[in-house]
Amino acid sequence: MKLLFIGGTGLLSSACSELAAARGHELFLLNRSASTKYPTPKGAAVLQADVYADEAPLAGLLAGHRFDAVVDFIAFTAKDVERDIHLFKDKTDQFVFISSASAYQKPPKNYLITEETPLENPFWEYSRNKIACEERLMRAYRDEGFPVAIIRPSLTYGVSQTALIGASWLHPYTIIDRMKRGQKVIIPGDGSSLWVMTWNGDFAKGLVGLLGNPKTIGEAFTITSDEVLTWNQIFLEVYAALGVEPNIVHIPSDFIIAHDPEKLGTLTGDKANSVVFDNSKIKRFVPDFVCEVNWAEGLRRSLAWFDEDKSRQTIDDEMNAKWDRIIEAYEKGLP
Repeated sequence: MKLLFIGGTGLLSSACSELAAARGHELFLLNRSASTKYPTPKGAAVLQADVYADEAPLAGLLAGHRFDAVVDFIAFTAKDVERDIHLFKDKTDQFVFISSASAYQKPPKNYLITEETPLENPFWEYSRNKIACEERLMRAYRDEGFPVAIIRPSLTYGVSQTALIGASWLHPYTIIDRMKRGQKVIIPGDGSSLWVMTWNGDFAKGLVGLLGNPKTIGEAFTITSDEVLTWNQIFLEVYAALGVEPNIVHIPSDFIIAHDPEKLGTLTGDKANSVVFDNSKIKRFVPDFVCEVNWAEGLRRSLAWFDEDKSRQTIDDEMNAKWDRIIEAYEKGLP
């Protein structure tokens, strides 16, 4: 198949690009920079452009191309997908929008999340924007026959990103460094809420397996691991892998948010809730979709990657100071 990935070089998309190229697909990556954090797969062609800039240059760049499938990994607003509808309505047989499982109802009324769970998140603008994207694309499907399929990943990680709750996204080694130095680490709530961590290479098998399937048009798919862990288990596995004693402080989410309001979305609007995802639909469409890398294995791969090159072990000093202030404020109220 001839594929276009918009993005294609991020944490999630790089694994999909690598698998698509390995399976022999003709892969094009639309990216604004020739220099990317994750390597471009061998054989992939790069179309260099800024998708957030004027639409006309993009249309010119894509002239003469038609794709079996287009996947947009970096559309976040209704304006972004409006552009996609204009650009690709006659250029692809399948347009895949990467949404987010955080769009599902918060707080959830049922612990088991399916594709039929309502989309509603009053706590996180990111999620509401993804919902608006889905609504616009589905309207284009109903009214114009736009060939959209929607994918809802949850917390996906890889070697360069452990994605622990509350961690610095740009400097993920920060929380690992705290653990190694014996500093206190925050787990929101009592740590007993359920969560799902998905290895990016496993996610890729589900996504790439859907490409080119006309039965996906007008459908939505959750793609996550079936391994369900508490946040306590997730963090304790990190301590075990590092070989250091846990030094955890449990702090209520609302207390954390009071001191760091930006966490409202990622906590109340996402990770503070217990979620278990029903992956039966993706398994029906992609029978060979199996998540082979569990948290214990994926975590150790990530730690090994950081250990291979000390330059990867960057530290977010501002985040460290913020965590220390929150812990100090919380412990002042304890007997």
